[in-house]
Amino acid sequence: RLFCFLRLVLGLFMGAVILIVQFTRDWETGWVQANTSYKSFSPVQVNTDIGLHIGLAGLNVTLRGNPVNQINETINYNEHFPWNFGADYDHSYNEGLKKGLPSPILYVAEKFSMQSPCAVHRQYRIAGHYMSLSLWLAFCTWLISILLFSMSILLYGGHMLLLTATLILFSLLLFSTIRNTLKCPIQFGPVSLKTDYGESFWLTLATGLLCLLLGLGIIILNSVQPEKLKLIFSLDKSSKEEVWDKSCLPAKPSCSAQGTTVPFGELCHVTATQL
Repeated sequence: RLFCFLRLVLGLFMGAVILIVQFTRDWETGWVQANTSYKSFSPVQVNTDIGLHIGLAGLNVTLRGNPVNQINETINYNEHFPWNFGADYDHSYNEGLKKGLPSPILYVAEKFSMQSPCAVHRQYRIAGHYMSLSLWLAFCTWLISILLFSMSILLYGGHMLLLTATLILFSLLLFSTIRNTLKCPIQFGPVSLKTDYGESFWLTLATGLLCLLLGLGIIILNSVQPEKLKLIFSLDKSSKEEVWDKSCLPAKPSCSAQGTTVPFGELCHVTATQL
């Protein structure tokens, strides 16, 4: 029961993480507290917390006042700007300009626009697209591994777990490469907004390493101690040879051992018909 419970929990955990992290917006996060202007062409300064949350399909800019109510307004914003294929990032940015979003939000969003000299929009967009594709493939290989384990094909199930780990780690390597490219600083007076890996990144890394360890463990146990591997997966030895009870078998007649002879007439009865 313990092994069955562990298999169920680990399997559901890996599949849920691979699926959920594609829609989260905390692969890369950063916060800064700064005194900045609230509206364009206005000398009024407000004390705010400014947050940047980058996901595979876009980014979120958070603006929260300290306190929330300042200059007779409630400063609490969380705006999303998508860059996935099929979405127009610059259109979302222009819509924010029309709505009159606060200056800190527009300033951060402008850094990731296509017209920005930082030139990071294309990199993040392409990286997010291929990372999402890699994670969808990892989800498919995870499903195949679960199917193989349910069919008691343990060795190939371990191979599929290794493939799942490879796809997950490849997506993380791609994201790390894009993130480490030179970016323009996001400056608010004397302080700058810096980002670091978020919860989704570390959770995906843990899942990839877990798939790698489980896949290697299954392959090694299959070659070294297959009996223990069958015990973990609750497989019975159904291929045992049947043992027959000799007492149930008919005794073989042995004329020489008994020392008796059976008359020929008792062995077979021939009925002759007259022609």
